Amino acid sequence: MSTFKLPLAMMGYDAGVLKDETTPRWDYQAKFGGPARVKKAFDPTGWERESIVWYSQEITRRLGAKRFDDYVRRFDYGNRDVSGGPGDLDGLTESWLMSSLVISPDEQADFLRRFLNGKLPIPDHARVMTQAITPRFEAADGWVIHGKTGSGWMRDAKGARDGNRPIGWFVGWAERQGRKVVFARLHVANRPYKEPISFETRDALIADLPGILAGL
Repeated sequence: MSTFKLPLAMMGYDAGVLKDETTPRWDYQAKFGGPARVKKAFDPTGWERESIVWYSQEITRRLGAKRFDDYVRRFDYGNRDVSGGPGDLDGLTESWLMSSLVISPDEQADFLRRFLNGKLPIPDHARVMTQAITPRFEAADGWVIHGKTGSGWMRDAKGARDGNRPIGWFVGWAERQGRKVVFARLHVANRPYKEPISFETRDALIADLPGILAGL
């Protein structure tokens, strides 16, 4: 899921693979594949904003399998399984893409709470930089929402992707006047979508959250 770009940013900044909001800027390579919109250079801010898979994979390649696995375990992220698909050959570059690494909404919220409270094993620089590149959205009543979307599909009885049951994530935190509230919304639909369902999930959360928080 693309929501994994948040912990990936933390890893990248902690390890020195990522430097700041605009460094490194990596060029696209033909071997990456993907749609036309990803076939250009990206920096960390653009990577998070545009949700660029190949940039994520370049980060994990530079981390290496052992260090990547160690980060996921020390972060206590989801089920901590980065083995990947059958044969355990793609864990370094695809374990978070509807593969072995899974996480629940409650676990997403707990992870983000630990991140914001400085309870993860990363330095202040990694925490500050990750917050700086996380997409930001204005909401009603003065709330500012920081969050990352993610899209995928449920699986059928045989383990194959079910195109009729797309899922959309939006996870992050909202802040206003010094108050911060973490959130994790998961939407499971029962029909195909032409666009990633995560956009609808994000927009609905941005519209709903001020009203929800007003009642707390």
